[in-house]
Amino acid sequence: MERKKDRTILHCDMNGFYASVELLDYPQYKNIPMAVCGDPKSRHGIILAKNEPAKKFGIKTAETIWQAKKKCPSLVCVPPHHDKYSKYSKMINEIYLRYTDMVEPFSIDESWLDVSASLTLFGSGKEIADQIRETVKKELGLTLSAGVSFNKIFAKMGSEYKKPDATTVIWREDVPRIVWPLPVTDLLFVGRASARVLEKAGIRTIGDLAAAPRDQVERLLGKHGGQIHDYATGEDRSPVRPAGE
Repeated sequence: MERKKDRTILHCDMNGFYASVELLDYPQYKNIPMAVCGDPKSRHGIILAKNEPAKKFGIKTAETIWQAKKKCPSLVCVPPHHDKYSKYSKMINEIYLRYTDMVEPFSIDESWLDVSASLTLFGSGKEIADQIRETVKKELGLTLSAGVSFNKIFAKMGSEYKKPDATTVIWREDVPRIVWPLPVTDLLFVGRASARVLEKAGIRTIGDLAAAPRDQVERLLGKHGGQIHDYATGEDRSPVRPAGE
């Protein structure tokens, strides 16, 4: 059951988007380590996306091709086709728009959806997320992970919690169990520099951050500190802004 006073926000994040789109044209690479690489001819090019078998070798996005090849000498490198990714991104967002007009793209492969007004039509937040995952898989041959929550921050964390092709629900009562034990760097917009400052103050997990007095975090990190404290406590109420706004 959805909460009457809380919004129902989804965050949909495509799984290995560039690599998944390339696999539609190169299905022979599905079960062998493959990555989409910026300038595959150059050992200094970087990994832009990788498939599931490549992930098992510990290959990471943004590392150089030569680092990746050290981990997996048999890695197949495919050049990127950005026009193709834009086309699929548009088709994916058009599927989201069947469920709500409140769709905010965050990047080419992830979007927030406010489905609060759609629950009577399509079911619970989890049911909508599962319908979207099945529709994208059936119509486009791609998979995504979805998070369902009462705000954008925890919806995004939900989409990252279990991959690939999964839905994770984080309601208020789930936050202490799912979110607070995670390292503070898992929170949106907490970079390494901020994390170092917080660690010196004994704040290592998102729960530590939520438990710290807000003014203490603001003294450490200024206005940004207040913002990430609101993220950790679930107080952020930023709206889902449709792409046209």
